[in-house]
Amino acid sequence: MKSFLFLLVVSSLHAAEPASSDAALQSTVDRARILSQVRWTPVAGTMPNRKGGFFEAGKENVGVPYSSVRSEGRYIGFDIGLRTFLAAVENPQSVLYTENLTGKVSNAAAYYGSVCSAYTSYALGCGIWEVSRRYGPQISDGIRLVESQSADAAQPGDVIYTPHATETSGSHVEMVTAVIKDAAGRVISVRVDESRPPTTATTERSAAAFNAHLASRNKQLFRITDREAWRGSNRSEPLLFPNYEADAAKPTINRVLLLDLGDWVPYQKSEPVKFNVMDRDQLGVKSLVIRRGGQMVEEIALEGPGVHEHTLDNCGDYTAQVIHRDGKPSQACEFAVCDLQLTLPKDKVSMKGGWQVVFSAENIKPIVIYLWNEADSYGRHPLFLTEEQRRAGSLTIPANLLQKPGKLQVWLIGEHKLGRLKLRKDITMVP
Repeated sequence: MKSFLFLLVVSSLHAAEPASSDAALQSTVDRARILSQVRWTPVAGTMPNRKGGFFEAGKENVGVPYSSVRSEGRYIGFDIGLRTFLAAVENPQSVLYTENLTGKVSNAAAYYGSVCSAYTSYALGCGIWEVSRRYGPQISDGIRLVESQSADAAQPGDVIYTPHATETSGSHVEMVTAVIKDAAGRVISVRVDESRPPTTATTERSAAAFNAHLASRNKQLFRITDREAWRGSNRSEPLLFPNYEADAAKPTINRVLLLDLGDWVPYQKSEPVKFNVMDRDQLGVKSLVIRRGGQMVEEIALEGPGVHEHTLDNCGDYTAQVIHRDGKPSQACEFAVCDLQLTLPKDKVSMKGGWQVVFSAENIKPIVIYLWNEADSYGRHPLFLTEEQRRAGSLTIPANLLQKPGKLQVWLIGEHKLGRLKLRKDITMVP
């Protein structure tokens, strides 16, 4: 995803309701604030910052980091829960400190993060992130240009769209989260929440400053008048993520043992799991116990803190915990080992469609085939799988969905109760 910014005028965490209701708007605001108001403090100085350099160890940050993690990392809220990110923050040996996506993935830095479009899609109850251009003019149903482009007309949930300068450059989208008025009903200020480097941010502008902001760079104020029409099939309700209730709850982070991916997280079967025995309270450690489905897999004798790496060959739901010197067990880490497989045609395929994607999975549910047409900035297509397609293990690409030939990224995304996994393969399309 390019450099998208999504500013959100929002205000509570309720079950899904009709898009036009005040409760639904309040829910949108509350969801946006979950990610924009979270506080976290790095324990090491090696977490890359999209603004340049690294986040400072020991310095508190507000809002999740900005990073276009795409298929290489994981989007906070969609691919992992917020608690997994917070657990990874507390582990100096986690992927947040040992991995750096800068230069490897466009517009990325940290291994976990969000961007404007993913952040706002999370707030609006999407099942997978939308690209920011879907908020622009004449692209989607259920959204319209606000008649008066001013603070006086702004409402919570409105989005501010900044168009792309060129076909290949990034667009920008913002959302209004609060409109503050005086006793006479005059707008005093407008609050906007957004995902931008280095973290999500909240800005409150006076009415005049908001109007000036709106007038810059050809910005346009849009209103989603029918959220169901705008989301279409891209809805969070049938899926396990985003999990707003879990994201809103404060997690208890393990102080003795954490995984390289944090905690409460799935692993692809081929990936090693790195257990960091920290013993931050200095209670002493005797052994590391790994269980699968409640059954003992391995007990490893420990002489002290340190990292232990294991590749687990059997899919399933696992726990790991440390036994202290006094025989008492620590809090358990929860993780899953899953397997995703994806097969594409061996030769070039027609952009007109009609060809098959074949997939399989173990201990994880395939939920979507995501198509990313590198030649078409509007060619981002989540194809949510039906039960019939899951049983068959295949999906036929619809006719005339893809509009330009060139390189096509095909992602298989699977969902487990602890998070999602993504597997990407590329293929060349011809007319």
